[in-house]
Amino acid sequence: MRFRHSVRGLVVDPDDRLLLYATPLGGATLWVPPGGGIEAGETLLEALRRELAEETGLRLTGTPPHVWHRETPGADYVPGYDGVVNDYFLVRVAAFTPRGTLTPEQLAAEHVGEFRWWRLPEIAASADIFSPRDLLTLLPPLLTGHPPADPLVIDGRPIPPRPAS
Repeated sequence: MRFRHSVRGLVVDPDDRLLLYATPLGGATLWVPPGGGIEAGETLLEALRRELAEETGLRLTGTPPHVWHRETPGADYVPGYDGVVNDYFLVRVAAFTPRGTLTPEQLAAEHVGEFRWWRLPEIAASADIFSPRDLLTLLPPLLTGHPPADPLVIDGRPIPPRPAS
């Protein structure tokens, strides 16, 4: 099986708000942590630094904890792949207005839409879809300062396919 390997930043501000971006999913909206594919020769952290700068403008320093690992099968999820692997890192930063190095057109081509800072109660009350699916269960221990010593393997349930663009 051929999986696309990606990194994601769980970017959290001092008020425990999580930065997510909107992407279309059929007739719904999917909210996703910033990040994306690992390029040839990149380490996980190099990819995370590049992706956060491109999408949000955040210049990541230091080594954030690697908190989750997720493998999601699904031939229609990413064209040309049998699924995706996401590695998540907890990034604590001061709140900022996301403005990445990519143009709005480049972001749109990568299905990166509006950015928003979310509080857990807002996520719980929303009718939108959030990734990972168990975000409301997985995030609270991280917010209380208890990242796992080793990345936690989280759900690998298939998600609906992305609509063709």
